[in-house]
Formats: sequence, structure tokens, C-alpha cells
Amino acid sequence: MSPLLDSLSIRLDDLSDPRIAAFMEEHLQDMRATSPPESVHALDMDQLRRPGIRFWTAWLADDNEPAPGRLVGTGALKHLSAEHAELKSMRSAGSVRGLGVGRAILEHILGQAVDLGYQRVSLETGSQPFFEPAYQLYRRYGFTDCDPFGSYVPDPHSRFMTRVL
Repeated sequence: MSPLLDSLSIRLDDLSDPRIAAFMEEHLQDMRATSPPESVHALDMDQLRRPGIRFWTAWLADDNEPAPGRLVGTGALKHLSAEHAELKSMRSAGSVRGLGVGRAILEHILGQAVDLGYQRVSLETGSQPFFEPAYQLYRRYGFTDCDPFGSYVPDPHSRFMTRVL
């Protein structure tokens, strides 16, 4: 593990910290700048607070930030059925991209999905070059391309992936 990740803490979050709203607004802005409006499937703060969604935040200890530190990542799990969940809102802060924060969040959420009894986790990500690092991360963790699931429909700007747990 890198020294950076030694000070990383991941917690189930209630989204009450205002830093989360700002972080997720940046996420939505990136999605809107990268994908056509009909292909943006990122959840806003109200949607993230709905029943059936668990939301995690990743924090780095930072003496210059109030507890619990500096927000550097997020991820969520949306209940689809007793056996199936969707990975949502995966994001790492630009300042830590490529340093393992995304991997740590993904591993944490996949472990939580197993603990919650899910047998499959699926996701939607963009097909544009902006999303290639995320796509490669998911492939490294055993996700494979699949057909649209849940309420998704075929979309040339979306890539659908799934993984059996």
C-alpha cells in the first residue's frame, strides 16, 4: 500500500458534510461536459439520499482540513434487487487520480456488496475517452461488458459492465 493510502479512511456517509455537495457538483459538471444530456446518468444529491442507495466517502488525513480530513473520493451502491446492485458515483479527486484511491473505494464497495448479500454488481460508464481510465479499472477488477440493465437502454455514449461476486 502506498503511504498516501495509509492515511485513507472510507466511511458510509449521510451526505451532510457540505464538502460532499461541492465534490459531487464537480462530478456532475464533468459528466455534463463530457456526455450529451440524455446520456448523463450521474445522480444528484437528492437522488443519492434516496432509500436503496448507500454512499461512501474517502478521506485523507490532512492537518489543514477539518475532520475527517480532505475528501478525495466517493462511490455508491444502488439496490436493484436482492441479488443485484449498481455501482454509482465513483469519483476520485483530480489531485489523487492514479494513486490508488479509486481502487481502494472500488475494493471497499465490492466487499460491502458481498457483505450485503448481492451476487452481482453492474455499472454504466461513458464510452468517451475521458472514461477510459475508469473502464480499465473496472476491467482489472473483473467487470465485463454487458447489455443495458435495469432501466437503461442502448446508448452509444454508454458502456455497461457487470461482475459476479
